[in-house]
Amino acid sequence: MPDSVAPPLSSATTIRPLYLGGEIYRHSSYGRKHPLSIPRVSVATDLARAMGWLRDDHYLDSPQATAEQLARFHDRDYIAAVQRAERDQRVDLDTALRYALGKLENPVFPEMYRRPAIAAGAAILAADLVRDGGVVHSPASGTHHARPGRASGFCFFNAPVLGILALLDQGLDRILYVDLDAHHGDGVQDAFHDDERVLTISTHEEGRWPYTGKLDDRAGGMARNIPLPPGLNDDEFRHVVEEAIIPLAVAFRPQAMMIQTGADALADDPLSRLSLSNRALWRAVGDLVGLAPRTIVVGGGGYNPWSVGRAWAGIWAVLNGIDPTEASLTPAAAAVLKSLTWDRREGRNPPRRWFDSLADAPHEGPIRDMVRQAAASVRDLW
Repeated sequence: MPDSVAPPLSSATTIRPLYLGGEIYRHSSYGRKHPLSIPRVSVATDLARAMGWLRDDHYLDSPQATAEQLARFHDRDYIAAVQRAERDQRVDLDTALRYALGKLENPVFPEMYRRPAIAAGAAILAADLVRDGGVVHSPASGTHHARPGRASGFCFFNAPVLGILALLDQGLDRILYVDLDAHHGDGVQDAFHDDERVLTISTHEEGRWPYTGKLDDRAGGMARNIPLPPGLNDDEFRHVVEEAIIPLAVAFRPQAMMIQTGADALADDPLSRLSLSNRALWRAVGDLVGLAPRTIVVGGGGYNPWSVGRAWAGIWAVLNGIDPTEASLTPAAAAVLKSLTWDRREGRNPPRRWFDSLADAPHEGPIRDMVRQAAASVRDLW
């Protein structure tokens, strides 16, 4: 791919992409002290609109998944427990211990059932929307840690799993899941541990929570994990995409693909030690999106409102064949960025670069031997 991060139009991108959002994300918060106290989906949506990239006829409100739909993966008693916790705004000790609810990680908050159920509903709808081909972007649907019967890692329902199951229900038998989050996509990998129809590939920071996804972990055979060192630069990430992920995808020949685009691997994120610019994430999406006729792009981690909002808005640009690195902020987009606040030390005196440009400065550097070896070791499919 040339230096521009915008992808060439292919059979997967000739149908205009669709964007799934929702107003619930604008004011919903996990609590003032939680990393998800910040707005994210609403920032990305507002920026994409302010840049002139998101038209009303390509935006859809996300539906809330029904309890029956959630039960395609999640235990019914767990679904009911999350419903009760939202209704009562409390959990008893037995519920907290059994389902990992009400802890600092997965707190009780006013929309704790509706918000993840809407993210799951978006993933299920996205599968239907790409039935005949195309691309759907659902920034809220990257909740990749949730387990069938418990919450995990800020995730109450596993939207990626539910979206992939909806694709499988269409009769597809080669689904590729690529997870670019700073944290291992453990919930998705384990959900399809023994399913030869789903290949999961996860890049993530080595030694970071949930402390899974080691290089030799192939689950039931259909998983590839690429743990990466702190300080990861753009050139190293590009090497992994080009030398490991793309060859695996080409060999697998996916009928559909889901790309999880957690923005917590970016240098300005507080919850990882990776050092990517948003350009690296945009390039990866641009390189991958044409490899399957059906593509769902979801969000994931990301805990700095400026960096995650800019990253996900730029992904929407890439999916529409627009190079966000060449885009100047419109006055309306600048106003969106200037309106943000962040109750952390870094947010009290934010650098001007978070306001003045959508694109980060590139973070170039040498490709370390560890990165080369990791990419080479997972390149074979069988």
